[in-house]
Amino acid sequence: MRLTLHARGPCPADEVWERYADPARWSGWAPYITGVECSDPRIRPGSTGRVRGPLGVAATFAVTAVDAGARTWSWDVALGPVRLSLDHGVRSAGGGTRTWLVVDGPPPVVLPYAVPARVSLEMLVRRGA
Repeated sequence: MRLTLHARGPCPADEVWERYADPARWSGWAPYITGVECSDPRIRPGSTGRVRGPLGVAATFAVTAVDAGARTWSWDVALGPVRLSLDHGVRSAGGGTRTWLVVDGPPPVVLPYAVPARVSLEMLVRRGA
């Protein structure tokens, strides 16, 4: 299943991109992320690591593509046998930012993930997140 989510907010696109590019900042705008271990201080193709969530659940990830100029990036996330592919993007829009997320994976995982993902995108594009 493929699901696309969008959000708009007042935060400048360069700042939103930095919130994506620095894995140490992910928990500041994604409330379900309690910690991140990443092989690199900034995402790049080939970066790998673990994202910790509620109840100590940890998923592994591998960044598959990054285009800093276009402000887009992709990664694959795995939790046991469950695999998701996620594509992210950021664009300037009317004095703020528009961001999007495309999630590919099994419907029983993608559908419930839509709610926290949408909340996170909204927080990502807010000032002060």
